[in-house]
Amino acid sequence: MKLRQKRNIRVAVLDLYEGVPNQGMRCIREILNQYGEANDLDMEWDEFDVRQKLETPGMSYDIYISSGGPGSPLESEGSEWENRYFDWFQQIESWNGNAAHIQKKFVFFICHSYQLICRHYKIAIVNKRKSTSFGVFPIHLLEDGKNELIFEGLSDPFYVVDSRDYQVVSPDMQRLQQSGAAILCIEKERPHVPLERAVMAIRFNDYMIGTQFHPEADAIGMSMYLQREDKKKGVIEAHGEAKWASMIEQLNDPDKILWTYSHVLPNFLDQAVEHLQAEGLEFRV
Repeated sequence: MKLRQKRNIRVAVLDLYEGVPNQGMRCIREILNQYGEANDLDMEWDEFDVRQKLETPGMSYDIYISSGGPGSPLESEGSEWENRYFDWFQQIESWNGNAAHIQKKFVFFICHSYQLICRHYKIAIVNKRKSTSFGVFPIHLLEDGKNELIFEGLSDPFYVVDSRDYQVVSPDMQRLQQSGAAILCIEKERPHVPLERAVMAIRFNDYMIGTQFHPEADAIGMSMYLQREDKKKGVIEAHGEAKWASMIEQLNDPDKILWTYSHVLPNFLDQAVEHLQAEGLEFRV
């Protein structure tokens, strides 16, 4: 049988790190590489420097991943880069809302991007935490989360890498219901702390989902990164030696971050690719 040419899966990665050195972009690249190899797909992607170069992707991509990033998700309101970001976002919404477009655009929002979308939709309050959340923490699934495809294969609770100064809290349940969005999971319960638990993931609609945590965090790579003398010193100075030691221990636990890394974004890619295949993209037969 003659083989038809395998159709590339085109991914746009929106980089919101503003040039700050990070592990997030490396991890996203590795997940895309690994996913393509594991599923015999030609995964090709382009990266867009949203905040420094004001770059945003067009509509020629199948899948979009919007990264985490530094700084306040509140103070950027009205900035040129954010205006361009939301212009892109509105194009995605218009595309997916057009019945003539059978092939929809799938989008995953991570941390800073997730906070921006929650603020944009006005479905919750985005505010500054009393202290930085940094480490490996358990996340608890809500009912909608237990039926969510991207969490398939995860336990309850499951463990994530969290690194943020801001949070999404006080969801507006009426607006959530009206928009068809659903809260999927919340941060660990702390009975001794009289603070509201943050909303850690929301499915905004059938094609868009976001997480407050970093599902791209690579346990092995991050463990090696944190054991570099300069990084170890920085974490200890900011958070204490006990926090550094706890992170190293939990990153090396195969049932924690490695498990989350190998499920959440790959499950999202599964969902997107299955949609693309079902709607007629040509793959090798």
